[in-house]
Amino acid sequence: MSDLSKIKGLGPKTLEILSNIGINTIDDLVNYYPYRHDIIVLNDIKEAKNQDKVTIECIVDSVPLTRRFKANMTSLTFRAMSSKKMIAVVIFNRAFLKTHIKPGAVITVIGKYDALRNTVVASDIKFEKLLTGSIESIYHLTSGLTSKSLKKYINEALLVYDDYIDYIPDYLNKKYNFIDKKSAVKMIHEPKNEDEVKQAMVKLKYEELFKFMFKINYLKEINKENKTGYIRNIDPSDVDDFIRMLPFELTVDQDKAIEEIYKDMTSSKRMNRMLQGDVGSGKTIVAVIASYINYLSKNQTALMAPTEVLATQHYESIKGLLENTNMRVGLLVGSMKKKDKDEVVEKLKNGKIDLIIGTHALLSENVIFKNLGLVITDEQHRFGVNQRANLKNKGLLPDILYMSATPIPRTFALTIYGDMDISNIKTKPKGRREIKTIIKSEKELVSVYELMKKEIENSHQIYIVSPLIEESDTIDLTTVNEIKRNIELYFQGQVKSSIMHGKLSRNDKEKIMNEFKEGKTNVLISTTVIEVGIDVKNATMIVIYDAERFGLATLHQLRGRVGRNEFESTCVLIGNEDCERLRVLQESNDGFYITEKDYEMRGEGDLFGVKQSGDMEFKIANLHQDMKILLQAKADSKDFLDENIKNNFENYIEYAKIINELTNLD
Repeated sequence: MSDLSKIKGLGPKTLEILSNIGINTIDDLVNYYPYRHDIIVLNDIKEAKNQDKVTIECIVDSVPLTRRFKANMTSLTFRAMSSKKMIAVVIFNRAFLKTHIKPGAVITVIGKYDALRNTVVASDIKFEKLLTGSIESIYHLTSGLTSKSLKKYINEALLVYDDYIDYIPDYLNKKYNFIDKKSAVKMIHEPKNEDEVKQAMVKLKYEELFKFMFKINYLKEINKENKTGYIRNIDPSDVDDFIRMLPFELTVDQDKAIEEIYKDMTSSKRMNRMLQGDVGSGKTIVAVIASYINYLSKNQTALMAPTEVLATQHYESIKGLLENTNMRVGLLVGSMKKKDKDEVVEKLKNGKIDLIIGTHALLSENVIFKNLGLVITDEQHRFGVNQRANLKNKGLLPDILYMSATPIPRTFALTIYGDMDISNIKTKPKGRREIKTIIKSEKELVSVYELMKKEIENSHQIYIVSPLIEESDTIDLTTVNEIKRNIELYFQGQVKSSIMHGKLSRNDKEKIMNEFKEGKTNVLISTTVIEVGIDVKNATMIVIYDAERFGLATLHQLRGRVGRNEFESTCVLIGNEDCERLRVLQESNDGFYITEKDYEMRGEGDLFGVKQSGDMEFKIANLHQDMKILLQAKADSKDFLDENIKNNFENYIEYAKIINELTNLD
């Protein structure tokens, strides 16, 4: 039973909302784990000090009053009695709660106490009694989906679901005294105490990392067996001639990376290399030279990017770099017309395209290569193991080059990518200046506008990033609309700005991004993370609101959207100057150093109150925090693989299926 429509209360509209967060089956719903657990501690409002965070039980004393102000901004205010003290409660952008807040109703209010106004500014209101010591599961939400509704759907699913597959071998479950899978899933959603959270967490994290490391270890075994790659007899002077034609000089690190790639590609060994480069370090040209080496041996290259915008940008820039050669470059992305797609697919099959640049569209079954010799994946951490395996299986043992602008600490890289050779590019191309990073408080916004004014007067462009507030797209959109109004008010209509947010269609997003790239707008305000690798050379400033909400690696990636030219560029972080993460960013532009600091500061993490990261799209594991579990899972999965590979996993049919997926035998 996997049909979601069989769950009570799920109509077509709700099914569409759930699909937006990747929930399409009952299995998806049951395995949609909370990202944190909050331990409830009820407070006595009479003991609360000014600006204390409080969780209080109240009896509603008045009918709520709704007030609308600014565009799309509302407040809901009412009186309530808590611990025999009358207080006011206000909550913003939750007007739909009015019908539930009735005099005499017992509610739980979570928020911040303003002692001067005797008011609790609520972040959430719950319509059930919460007990001190009870644990609440907190989930990622989306517009139109409340926490209460999601929990109800999950609970309904748990009542009918019984298709639990435990990927941990029996002997390891016994060895580590893990609870069974069914109990772990139920306890992660509805824990009775902290011990249940810990038991469920360690079971599910280990299982996820064991399964992941099994895939990695299996691919390593395959790579050992398939050492023979294409043997290319290429005159190095032909490569040197191409490099001399380039309109810029390569850096020492680029030269070294190209030398390593050339040796791999002209040896009998199949290349399996990761190219790590900091933001703006010039990885793309190294990939282009690798594709040219492959072209000289009369083989095709596939370059896969994670988004259409990035794939199209690569296509335009690479086509220009290769215009003085005979290399034929093609583009294949999902939004192309069927006629154009069919034409590209036909040319690939006939060998009339030497370098194809595309997105996941390259994985389609109908995409067939005549002689694929090299596969390059850009931002490889954003592709799953299965996807990467799928693409490389399109050719007869092609060489593989992975690229990443997110530097990985050495120990971490050796664990996850121990089978790969790694090339690092740390030095930046000549002419690139260091990006100046400054921290400003919200009170200093006028001085930030002054800095923006200078850039715009110099005909430069600006990014503004506002963090995504997952609980409410309404608040989120209000924030960016407010930013837009303030800018237009300050610049008195002399500046053209545009907004890009998650509710826009893909076509609208691309249109807005292209208008910015073409200089038709001065300021791009975005509620979503601006795509990694987007290259607008005229953008010289990025302003990041509520910078503390972002992780260090994300902030560094965002900062890398500017400084892609010879102009002086600035990153303004609006936040608390005492925040250690922001200070690290202010003192260094070195992505390798920043990533090490990021891992160091995250440490082992905390099961409670810590948002799980989305590394490699894990549901519950966190590679930053769960390194000990990862290392154990790596060793255990290797032993399990060695023991069972001899008998085709006859006792572990699920792992036989995984191998089928990885080797495309289905």
